[in-house]
Amino acid sequence: MTRRFVTLDVFTTRRNAGNPLAVVLDAEGLDTAAMQMIAREFNLSETVFVSPPSNPARRAALRIFTPGQELPFAGHPTVGTAVLLALLDAKDGKAAGLVTLEEKVGPVDCVVSVSGGERGHALFTLPKLPMRLDQPVPEATLAAAIGVEREEIGFDDHLPSAFSGGVPFTLLPLASRDAVARAFPAGVFAEAVAEAANPNLFAYCRETAEPGHHYHARMFWPAAGVNEDPATGGAVAAFAGAVMAFDRPGDGEHSLVIEQGYEMGRPSQITLELTVAGGALASARIGGHAVMVSEGRLL
Repeated sequence: MTRRFVTLDVFTTRRNAGNPLAVVLDAEGLDTAAMQMIAREFNLSETVFVSPPSNPARRAALRIFTPGQELPFAGHPTVGTAVLLALLDAKDGKAAGLVTLEEKVGPVDCVVSVSGGERGHALFTLPKLPMRLDQPVPEATLAAAIGVEREEIGFDDHLPSAFSGGVPFTLLPLASRDAVARAFPAGVFAEAVAEAANPNLFAYCRETAEPGHHYHARMFWPAAGVNEDPATGGAVAAFAGAVMAFDRPGDGEHSLVIEQGYEMGRPSQITLELTVAGGALASARIGGHAVMVSEGRLL
């Protein structure tokens, strides 16, 4: 049988920016090996496979693959797929609103709006609040992994850390946007991050490329087939833990914009919303825009 697919650019309002995503519809009958092979063929950061949900009150079940492995949860696949399903529903006369997607991490609630027949916005609540993990990699080793100087690590109260909001990430603060721009996986990267919970690295700084944004970031995960990712919602879910640990925002609502992908020529904007109560993170949401780029069929 043939299967429909759509590609979208996510965490952007325009095509040829943001993070490309492939969504394979009608994925019933595909086993894990077939899904991994198709994801490798698309060769994007992630490919999503959509099937009917186990609970009819939910919109769909998703499986998410990088070119190298399956993930239990990821941000740009969640945003992009939620927008796409809302666009398809709109063609059937159904209004956008709250949809729940089944992912391996658990159900993910998304608030979706659409604009025209090809664009939309989704804001989803983190299915798991970020949990702090051990960060066993020395600072000098982290610096060598991405080719920066040890003295360039850290700013304000931010230190290297590791958190998971469904997928573990090592988070590396750098003192300037110049240091972030120079960062790239060196030949020792795999060995350097081998002791981390996942062999990835999310480098960030407070200096931004655009006014009104709050952090500038890059994410590297060569072992998953993603040498560099233009926008990483799963890393921002983990990063919410670092914001709480190092910035210590007060009680109330906070909205931050993390920019990513600028060094790749694919500027992306990820919104992170925090609800803080009693000095602790009560809930968090990640949002962004998505726009359809292409559609076709797998033969």
